[in-house]
Amino acid sequence: MLRLRMAELIGNLLVAQSGGPTAVINSSLAGVVQEAGRNPCVSRVYGGRNGILGILNENLADMGRERPETIEALKHTPAAALGTCRYKIDFKKKPEKAARDMDRLFQVFQAHNIRYFLYAGGNDSQDTADKIHLEAVRRGYEMRVIGVPKTIDNDLPHTDHCPGYGSVAKYNACTVMEIAADVSSMATDDGSCCIIEVMGRSAGWIAAGTVLAKREPGSAPHIILLPEIPFNEEVFLARVSETIRALRYCIVVVGEGLKKADGSEYSADKSRLDAFGHPLLSGAADALAEVVYGRLNTKTRTVKLGYAQRSAAHYASATDAAEAAACGEAAVRAAVEGKSGFMVKIIRRGGAKYSSTTGLHSLSDIANVEHLLPRDWVSEDGFMPNEKFIEYARPLIEGEVKVPAEGGLPKFAVLQNKSVPRLLPART
Repeated sequence: MLRLRMAELIGNLLVAQSGGPTAVINSSLAGVVQEAGRNPCVSRVYGGRNGILGILNENLADMGRERPETIEALKHTPAAALGTCRYKIDFKKKPEKAARDMDRLFQVFQAHNIRYFLYAGGNDSQDTADKIHLEAVRRGYEMRVIGVPKTIDNDLPHTDHCPGYGSVAKYNACTVMEIAADVSSMATDDGSCCIIEVMGRSAGWIAAGTVLAKREPGSAPHIILLPEIPFNEEVFLARVSETIRALRYCIVVVGEGLKKADGSEYSADKSRLDAFGHPLLSGAADALAEVVYGRLNTKTRTVKLGYAQRSAAHYASATDAAEAAACGEAAVRAAVEGKSGFMVKIIRRGGAKYSSTTGLHSLSDIANVEHLLPRDWVSEDGFMPNEKFIEYARPLIEGEVKVPAEGGLPKFAVLQNKSVPRLLPART
């Protein structure tokens, strides 16, 4: 009888996005909205503007008032259509504030009859989802909480990979190929070095993905520096010098979180911290360029891919976009079936041809845990991912998302964002 009652829970669904966007995070949002619209247990679908912060401010959007074609167009639209945030409910460092936040969240949930809460995000977002699930249990408030995986960093545990990763790997590998063609065409006997910086504070998945650009031994990238491998300046300079002597140019890819031998970040600015207390990274590529030019007297340029790598929906992986939507759909199905306190995960099927399905894993095992690149997926010298990584990553970049154009440029979805009437006093 309990199972039947749980399966028949009727109420509204609230979905929100959190953390840094990806090229396909809106595909997950579309999957959620479309699947929820097909389920009679879900009365209305709301979106939290700017993640958990918007929900605290009772800033909700009525997704049911969006046109179906707009929701479908989210599947080729970059950024976070509902807006995002980096807001932490921190019971360890700020217990009183965290308690007030929880009280406010559940006031919002109750006022709007939220019985399903889905949160799309990475490590910190899954931690938030886990806390909300546990609080709902503690309060006896019947609500299902499901995490939707998202992060270009690909560092969530217990999932084969994360939606967003395949697209950033595809775009970055292509960009490395294009930059290498440019640099090699201008290479002279004087030699040159180009250092390309990509995202990845602790995990080197993004940097590693650029190895897919390497079609033959002498092609770029020639060196990939990963946060998991302690940086040895002397060995690095020797490899740069050797590569330039052989090819007249050297393309280096570096993850922004490159570490020194003592574990400290190579380019961390400890005088400035982000919302989660991490030192801001001030430019690994620039720091390396100073070393290369100063020690080798070699012309050196840097390229920082920055936001471009996570917002390049025009060159997203079709595999990635489809899996992102599937994760959103699976989250709704799991919640309606009575599951709570889980994150959707991607499971790679066996066989000669790549395919995947979805499953669930407990949020308590995922929150704030980082999945790093395995050491045996990297060459012995630490400068290049090996065939194990390539076999893993290559299928994830397959296929192209067809993006409609207007005036020669991509046409993205724009939500109407019709507000849900506020029912509570303003947050203090």
